[in-house]
Amino acid sequence: MKIAAAAYPIDWHNRWNEYVGKLRVWVRAAAENGADLLVFPEYGAMELASLAQEANARDAGKAAEAVAARAKDVDELHASLAREFAVHIAAGSAPMHQGKALVNRTRLFAPDGGSGFQDTQSLTPAEQDLGMVPGEGGRVFDTVLGRIGILAGRDASIPALARDMAAVGAEILLVPAGASSPLGYWRARIAAAARAVETQSVAVLAVRVGDTDWLAGARRHVGAAAVLTPPEEKLPEDGVVAAGKMNAEGWVYAEVDLEPLRAARNRRATADPDLFAALSQSFGPVETVRLGGAPAAPRA
Repeated sequence: MKIAAAAYPIDWHNRWNEYVGKLRVWVRAAAENGADLLVFPEYGAMELASLAQEANARDAGKAAEAVAARAKDVDELHASLAREFAVHIAAGSAPMHQGKALVNRTRLFAPDGGSGFQDTQSLTPAEQDLGMVPGEGGRVFDTVLGRIGILAGRDASIPALARDMAAVGAEILLVPAGASSPLGYWRARIAAAARAVETQSVAVLAVRVGDTDWLAGARRHVGAAAVLTPPEEKLPEDGVVAAGKMNAEGWVYAEVDLEPLRAARNRRATADPDLFAALSQSFGPVETVRLGGAPAAPRA
């Protein structure tokens, strides 16, 4: 299986057809390079706020509503591209309506016309300020490529979410992310690597790159796409199958064989059957033991 992880620029579009053309170029390029699974970043769809004109794009609430209003058209476009190029596509997440509230929804499209979605479960303060809600719970998608889970945004930092997906067979964890600083990017990247190690899975990190002075709440985008695994036999010693250069837009490609991961899971089950239980177990209260001197000053 060949995976394509995007370092995706958020561009200004004057017309819907400009967005259609951009997506088509990106999907065609990945397909022509032999990719089976394409992963776009968290809030990759926010560039569509440009179609609502700059005054609305600069207002976080109006920008989110403008993108949500395009949801049907965006999904039809991705479904069409998945069929045409015979690829699986994890579309850039977008604010979408669930009842009267908004959720951050990532959609997965299969080449046979099947599709599903995963809503982000752990929201940032900025998302909460917009009135967004966690949406529906965790899912694992059973595909011809393997079982796929999606941990968008801050969900990748929640070990229990990945563990629950792995418990029902997820072998590929998609991590659509976005960050405005190197600190934010490395938190996402390290979290993705940690989830790969804990669950013996492939983690696919997609990011946004570039500057968007016209877009509320997301004026700078920093990162590098990467495909990560646990360090195991027949897998990279550092857990990095492929990684792009910082802030360089484009696809990062990785050939991935799930068999070494399955073998690693089987070894763990045989040699250390209690480890998965230990990952979710509470070991009781933690005692504070003073070792001489004056107590440390409390942190500000």
